[in-house]
Amino acid sequence: MDNGTYSSGPDGNDKLLPFQRELDVARSAVRVAAKLSQHIINAKDQGGVMTKDDLTPVTLADFAIQALLSATIRAQFPGDRIVGEEDASQLRTDLLLLEHVYDLLRWATGHGDGPDAEARREAFPKDCRVPSSREHMCDLIDECGASVPGSTGRTWIFDPIDGTKTYVRGELYAINIALLVDGKQTLSVVGCPNLSIAPVAPLRDSHVHEKGTIAFAVKGSGAFVQSIGISSGTGPIRLRHLDPSLGLEHVRFVSCTTVGSALAGVNEEVARRIDPVAAAVEFPTCDLLPWVLRWVALARGLGNTTVWIYKSKERLGKIWDHAGAMLLFEETGGLVTDVLGKPIDLAAGRKMEANFGFVAAPPQLHGEVLRTAQAVVREMGREELLQGWPPS
Repeated sequence: MDNGTYSSGPDGNDKLLPFQRELDVARSAVRVAAKLSQHIINAKDQGGVMTKDDLTPVTLADFAIQALLSATIRAQFPGDRIVGEEDASQLRTDLLLLEHVYDLLRWATGHGDGPDAEARREAFPKDCRVPSSREHMCDLIDECGASVPGSTGRTWIFDPIDGTKTYVRGELYAINIALLVDGKQTLSVVGCPNLSIAPVAPLRDSHVHEKGTIAFAVKGSGAFVQSIGISSGTGPIRLRHLDPSLGLEHVRFVSCTTVGSALAGVNEEVARRIDPVAAAVEFPTCDLLPWVLRWVALARGLGNTTVWIYKSKERLGKIWDHAGAMLLFEETGGLVTDVLGKPIDLAAGRKMEANFGFVAAPPQLHGEVLRTAQAVVREMGREELLQGWPPS
């Protein structure tokens, strides 16, 4: 089994991996983002929740963290493309909101007087950056909000807050950074500011911990987890590979029962057919709203299978909810496809227009889970969901 610590060199530093500089920069940025997100949610305004045009919520943290991540990556890797969930349209029309977000970034860098500000200045990583002006902040956020991933070159993908609804409730959420090279997942860094270093199943959105973690992976080098604090005293831990002897009786689902984008009842029926005994006792094993955290839970071994079939062809995955985070599961031995069995195409656009839904499982079980999912869809009279992909 691949289970053990992420070894250190003779100077005590992390053993070098491919893309080590990118990994170091991304982990530094995630640590600052985690601290900033916790500062915001602990404030009286509870994150300043607003509603976007598509009726999904957005907070001060979404804007501030996307600005932090984009400024950092732009400074360190100026030739790379950056893609993020948010745009700056609300900031440009609401000057009070603009000022509030900019002040939060200044807070993160230690702007101001007093011992707390001085401590933040000393702690702010040398490889991190914030925008140099309000206009620069809006321009960076807008660049992320307008850019699309490419099939060539390097593209960074950001989800500043995955799980905004759970975040504002003080529950589990994630900060997602992915690096694609020529359209392929190459690096993943996921900040989980309130997920325990030793979570246990069953895991729910409300299972928060006072100390968070970072999960990360580099393609071909494994997946790891470590404390989000830089002074924790423990180095990264290599995540265990899936057991190749797992059978269908060992399938444990990671899913979400609190959102309405899935075809009603399909996930439960797939679980029942795979293992009726286990499904009758508990479905799902992990019930999590943030998609990024579902991939983390799979990589952490808290479950080993997920099936997600959208209720209409118009519902598509969003790249920032999956890019990089899927790599965590793949680097522990998992296989990820869409519901048609096709590989996930992350170069198709901001929305994942070349794929429909997700099936992820241990490789030796994936085929049976996929066939079961497709059979359930057909028996529910929704075979049209499996036809005509990609839509014209």
